[in-house]
Formats: sequence, C-alpha cells, structure tokens
Amino acid sequence: MSRDWLDKDFYAILGVSQDSTSDEIKKAYKKLARENHPDLNPGDTEAEKRFKEISEASSVLADEKKRQGVRSDSSNGRIRIWWVWWTGF
Repeated sequence: MSRDWLDKDFYAILGVSQDSTSDEIKKAYKKLARENHPDLNPGDTEAEKRFKEISEASSVLADEKKRQGVRSDSSNGRIRIWWVWWTGF
C-alpha cells in the first residue's frame, strides 16, 4: 500500500458520495477519465496528473474489499484508509 493513500479523498476525486453504488462510481470514473485522458489533452501535465488520480480512486472504490478499507474520519472530515495489514492490503 502506498502511504500517500492515507490523505486522499477518493470519493471527492470522483465527485461521488460515500454511499454511491458501484454503477455511480463507474459512471463518474468514465466521465472524468474521458475529460482528462492524456491522449485527448496532449502536453497538459495537469490533465495527466488528474487522470492518474481518477484512475487510482476508481481502482480503490471499484474493488469492494479495498472500498471497505475506506471510511470517513469525522474528526477532520477527510477520508482515510484504514487497512487491516494482515489481509495483505
């Protein structure tokens, strides 16, 4: 697991709520990926960076096991990853 995941808000990156269905997550990913795809934005490093963030968020939230590891940290309103280390994630 990458340590930088600890401060990422995957739901906000995709613009979906925490109770979104997998279909809603997939739809948001496809829309944002199309808008920010490097092939459609040649030379735009921000679009490329955003595309990578969108892809990472989708890969976490689309996988039910990984998504269960994401929960809201109500003390600061950010999303944090709480992994059970012995599961391999």
